[in-house]
Parts: sequence; structure tokens; C-alpha cells
Amino acid sequence: MLTGKTILCFASGYDAPPTSKHHVMHLLAEQNIVLWINYHASRTPTASSSDLLYMAKRLMEIIKGLKNPRKNLFVLTPLVIPLPSSDFARKLNRFLLIYQIRLALKKIRKGPIQVWSFTPDIAYVLNQFNEEKVVYYCVDDHAAFSGYDTAQVLKDEEELCRKSNLVITTSMVLQEKKKGWNPNTILVTHGVDFHHFNRAVTENLACPKELQNIPQPRLGFFGLIRDWVDVDLLWQIAKKRPEWHFVLIGDADSSIDLGKYKATTNMHFLGRKPYQDLPAFCRHLDIGLIPFKVNELTHAVNPIKLREYLSAGLPVVSTPMPEVKKYDHLVELADTPHTMEQAISNLLDSGNSDEKRAARVSAMSKETWQAKLDLINRYF
Repeated sequence: MLTGKTILCFASGYDAPPTSKHHVMHLLAEQNIVLWINYHASRTPTASSSDLLYMAKRLMEIIKGLKNPRKNLFVLTPLVIPLPSSDFARKLNRFLLIYQIRLALKKIRKGPIQVWSFTPDIAYVLNQFNEEKVVYYCVDDHAAFSGYDTAQVLKDEEELCRKSNLVITTSMVLQEKKKGWNPNTILVTHGVDFHHFNRAVTENLACPKELQNIPQPRLGFFGLIRDWVDVDLLWQIAKKRPEWHFVLIGDADSSIDLGKYKATTNMHFLGRKPYQDLPAFCRHLDIGLIPFKVNELTHAVNPIKLREYLSAGLPVVSTPMPEVKKYDHLVELADTPHTMEQAISNLLDSGNSDEKRAARVSAMSKETWQAKLDLINRYF
């Protein structure tokens, strides 16, 4: 069990909806000090409105300085230059990061330091904090993201893997890719905030007002709406099945044109909703959807929302990603409009019996974030 450490966590978006990095660090903060470095130098920004808004928010966070949003957890948004392919920017960032982190550590440090990184490109600041251990927590195939310099990401990621004491991967694909750089690479699949989402089963949560005027059946998705989400796949089904209502909850990137989808009367885009409200939405949806495009990026994805839907008792239809296929006894798999339409129809007819709901919930009750952290602790 990790206790009494000061953990430097390099990760983006502390203020974003909770993902693996949030859940893991919140648990570690119960017995350690966590300094979350809100790192945002992995991708060169564009002139898009979403990137400009993101930069404006980061500047405000830099100005605010060190924050303490919960016990033992501090958030530092450092001033860095987001030009990952520039040698000058890298040298400058190294100086800026080390200086700002050391200032923060003077205020909060208690115990030996460890570095945990959820981003692949921070090897250039290692060995500057007398860290006793380096952990690379790899949750995505970062080199496959749109807008990233693939060659630079792979170069940086290899360096970080080789310098890490432990590499944690969340899918079999990621483990296979990283173990050649570091034999001490382990597979720890994502967990779930089980008790939070299981409230959709155990509590009589009121229907959110945004859903009240949307007829059933409601087929729901929540998460970031980015280029890996196949909204067009849902649209093709929606046109054929006007009595089905597709509900998408989450922020959409400004580069994605949702015009024709929003004009479709049975497609509903509700925007981002607070994490604490998601169980209520789950309770009043009929099916959870994971309509990810099947490509190099998603081939390595282990979607957390799969476990969240199942914990909420929801029947699930997903495109056939490797990590989702492991749950084919609980999930319907489909990758074309026809097969997904059929899968949805089957589940609406017979997919939500008490027996099937209980099986989904029971399977997820063993996959909590604490259970995943207990697995990781065996390596410390």
C-alpha cells in the first residue's frame, strides 16, 4: 500500500469530467500528498474556437496559482509553451516546469517523491526531484490522436517507458505495444465508480428535466463528442427509426459539424452534465451506447463508460473494440447501421429483465477503482 509519499501527477484537465486519472489520484490522496500538474504541452494548438477557449481557461488557471480542491490534493497549472516538436520550447518548458514544481513542493511536500504520468512526453523533466520511482500510466494510444505529431509522441513515449520503473496499461493492445520498451509493463484495466452509478438501480432518482420531454425509448451516450465518436452511424439509424430517440450528453468539439444531426428530430444533444447527475440520466435511459469508430486509436481504448453503463444496470450496444469484446456476454456488439439497429431492437424487446440487469451489476461490483489500485499496489 502506498502511503506517506508525495506524488507528482502529470495529467491534463483536472477540471474535466472524471476519468481514470481522477479516480486513481483521488484514492492515492487518501494516504499521500498528490500534486497534479495540469500539463498541456503535448499538442500544438490550432486557431479553432475550442482550442482558443481551452488556452484562455489555462491562462486563468496559471494566474490563480496552486489550488487545493480536496484534502491532500493540489493542482498546479504551470506556464509552458505548447510546441512539442520545438527543441527551444522543450528546453524552456523544462526550466519552467522544474522551477514551478519545486516552488509548489516547498509548500506541500511530505515524504519521498514519486512521479506518475498519464501523458507520454514528460521524460525531459525526470531526475530533477530526487524521485524514488517513476510510473507511466498509459490509458490511450496517444500517437493515434488527431492533431498530434505521431513521430514525436512515439519518440517521447519510448523515452518515458524506458525511464519508468513501472508502466501500467489499460488494454491488451497497449500492453503489447509498450512491453518492448519496458518489460515491467502490466495490464490493469479500468475500474468504475460502482456505488455512484449503481444509484441508478438502488435509488428512485427523478427524471432529469432535459429528458422529460423526450419520448422513450431513449438510447443514450455520454462522454466527449470527438472525431472518434461515430455520430453518423447513429444518424443513419435515427432516420430509419424515428420512434427511437438518441440522447447524446457531453461537450462536442467545435471542429465537428453537428448541423444535420441536430436537425434530426429524434437526435438530442444535451451538452455536458455534472458527473453527480449521470446516475439519474442512466436510470431514465433504456440503452447505453458506445458508438466509437473502429480504428487505430479505438483499437487500444478501454471505455470507462462501458463499466458505468453496466453498473447502472443499462443494456449496452457497442462497436466491437477488443476490450469490449471481453464482455460480449453482457454487451451487444455491432459495427454497421443494420447490425446496430438489430442489436438495439433485440435489447428493447428482451434485454432488461431483472435477471440480466442483476448479471450486469454483479459483474461490475468487482471492478471498482479501489480493486484496481489494490492490483497496482502489489508492485510497490
